[in-house]
Amino acid sequence: MHIMVTNDDGIHAPGILALASALRVLGEVTVVAPDRERSAVGHALTLNSPLRVFELRDGFYAVDGTPTDCVNMGIHSLLPFRPDLVVSGINHGANLGDDVTYSGTVAAAIEATLMGIPAIAISLATFDRIGHFPEAAQVAVRVARQVIANGLPEDTFLNVNVPNCPDIELMPPLITRQGKRSFVGNVIGKTDPRGRKYYWIGSGEADFNDYEGTDFHAINRKHVSITPLHLDLTNYESMKVISGWDF
Repeated sequence: MHIMVTNDDGIHAPGILALASALRVLGEVTVVAPDRERSAVGHALTLNSPLRVFELRDGFYAVDGTPTDCVNMGIHSLLPFRPDLVVSGINHGANLGDDVTYSGTVAAAIEATLMGIPAIAISLATFDRIGHFPEAAQVAVRVARQVIANGLPEDTFLNVNVPNCPDIELMPPLITRQGKRSFVGNVIGKTDPRGRKYYWIGSGEADFNDYEGTDFHAINRKHVSITPLHLDLTNYESMKVISGWDF
């Protein structure tokens, strides 16, 4: 097996190091990841400037671009083979509900799926400085084994979230749907010492709807959440409604 690993926290993040190490039991692992943190960049591609790649050591490539750039660089330039599997993570922080639309970790899995390569995005549900990354890495190995053995439905990847707790406390994995959260966004305006305005885009406290069957509901009860996400964003029910409009 040839496995490519990437993330959005940067190539030196503890999550990607734990993930790459654990996945070696399944085959050859090559890491192609951003040279620094690129959280919340979504599915962005670098189109207006050149990309540079730095080989930090054998099998570890740092790219001065986005996670999506890394997937493209790995598959089309850096790797001498087409990977059998792309695993993105382990993200430092959960990717639940609507947050998947912002996530560079999830976007890397999307890009691999667009190229017809099975993909997994995996996140650890904590922003604590020290997290249970080794435990999450073992979850990634177990999920990867199943993907390798069974494949994935067309245009589908897995978004996996792991509670931040010791392995002995983890509840059995649940297959979940994408949840929903509601929060009030926030833009903070300040003035610098020269009298010029500047702004920070922030957000209020995330308020996930704790509905049974959702990714948040599972994580909140120490279950590993495995959500199959599909690339087709069409709302088919809405098509029936809109087709009756008089355009």
